[in-house]
Amino acid sequence: MTNQTSTRRGFAVWFERLLAAILLGGQVFFHLLKSRIHRRNTLEQMSVVGPESLTIALVTAGFVGMVFTIQVAREFIHFGAASTVGGVLSLALTRELAPVLTAVVVAGRVGSAFAAEIGTMRVTEQIDALYMLKTDPIDYLVVPRVLACCMMLPVLNLLSLMTGMVGGLLIADSLYDISPVVFLKSARNFLELWDLLTSMIKSIVFGGLIAVIGCSWGLTTTGGAKGVGQSTTTAVVTALLAVFVVNFFLSWFMFQGTGTASL
Repeated sequence: MTNQTSTRRGFAVWFERLLAAILLGGQVFFHLLKSRIHRRNTLEQMSVVGPESLTIALVTAGFVGMVFTIQVAREFIHFGAASTVGGVLSLALTRELAPVLTAVVVAGRVGSAFAAEIGTMRVTEQIDALYMLKTDPIDYLVVPRVLACCMMLPVLNLLSLMTGMVGGLLIADSLYDISPVVFLKSARNFLELWDLLTSMIKSIVFGGLIAVIGCSWGLTTTGGAKGVGQSTTTAVVTALLAVFVVNFFLSWFMFQGTGTASL
């Protein structure tokens, strides 16, 4: 009974914080409409989200592209469809792998940092000090982080896409003797402008989710250092869950019907 009660209480607290995150997202949108933007804070957060996350995002994308090519090329060659490997990889990376994996990297690195930093400010009463100085924490802390994630995640996504394609091309050429010309021609034939656009849209949405959830969990932190650790962990898990769930609905909405890619 004690474990069940604790589980129910934990779920209730998590659900309350999720509602608080949704409310915070609405507040951020309202503040953006009023053009309340701290440019210096936004630029600082852009450097945290973008350049400092670039290496791990590119390494992840490169190896994902290589592994995907290994798994796909051997089967496609068996069925005589080696010329389509580049197209299949480009579609997979553009529509799903690049935006989702980039979001996972950013959620683990940046979302946790947002929750820990703002959570520490909450338990040390620095948030209360901002109110005493007549500074809105949403304007000063949350909006710059949301903007930074929404602006830098598409850039990271695009660079990850290019890196994944390069990794796949190297494996296709060196291990399976698929000409780079054939590989790139297949990718060009399969990809459409809509695929790139949807990839960017997903990245913007994922960036907003990660930033809002990380900031919200930080603002609702209680319980000192232990509470900061719990908030950081829960924020990352919740952000990843939100990315996967929202990705399903975005994909379902954007890619209904039959495909139009040509061989």
